[in-house]
Amino acid sequence: MGEALQNALTDRYDALSGSLRDRVISFVLDAFDSLGGHRDGDAVAFIEQVLPTVLAAQAQMGQITDAYLSAMIADMLGSAAAPTGVALDEALRGVPPDEVYTRPFVTTWTALAQGKAYGQAVAEGRTRLLSITETDLQLARTHAAQQSMRRSGAKFFRRRLTGSKNCALCTIAATQRYRVENLMPIHPGCDCKVEPLVGNRDPGQIIDEKLLREAHDAVAKGVGQSDAGGRAPDYRDVVVTRQHGEYGPLLAVRRHEFTGPDDLPGS
Repeated sequence: MGEALQNALTDRYDALSGSLRDRVISFVLDAFDSLGGHRDGDAVAFIEQVLPTVLAAQAQMGQITDAYLSAMIADMLGSAAAPTGVALDEALRGVPPDEVYTRPFVTTWTALAQGKAYGQAVAEGRTRLLSITETDLQLARTHAAQQSMRRSGAKFFRRRLTGSKNCALCTIAATQRYRVENLMPIHPGCDCKVEPLVGNRDPGQIIDEKLLREAHDAVAKGVGQSDAGGRAPDYRDVVVTRQHGEYGPLLAVRRHEFTGPDDLPGS
């Protein structure tokens, strides 16, 4: 059915995944806000309350992503959609999830040890919790997408921007094609989705010249210079994909530092 069906599938997927994301984030933050304190025992109670819901949401994100991509690729190829499900590890980061969801409390305790007011310390812990939850749902999306596309035989994909606002990292990355054997690079708070590029012929690195020109124009307004050849400033030296110890491929600005695989405890 072509473009009309694919647009309908995309709209439905965006609605389902966005609603799931909003509900889980709201549930997790409300649970954190309603704690009587933020001591060790509170952390244990919090994890017991929220972790089953978070893990179930990750699994559901995987299921709806698989269904969406299976239907999209089937329509592109003129075949029947056949989602068979995806298998997501509960520890998508390679770290036990109960350890991950203790980190907002560690952030709170660290801030208190630094002499910050209790309210500020809790706010910093809450901010970290938001980032963790958003990132875990995005990791579920990207891992499921890779499994689904591999099963379909797709070779290439692009990142599709969502919502009315997108960061510069995602906007520039959205002009590129990626290979299915590589996970879509993300960043904390990223909500981009994967869109398959059906066919075995490599479409080339740049797949959206118009968007890339718009990105150059925006950069030119901000820094006073731009070059579509990528030389001034050199976007290859600005927006890069690096391997993060937990997220996998990470969109980053070259000057940023972060934890690598060798920096993880026990590695």
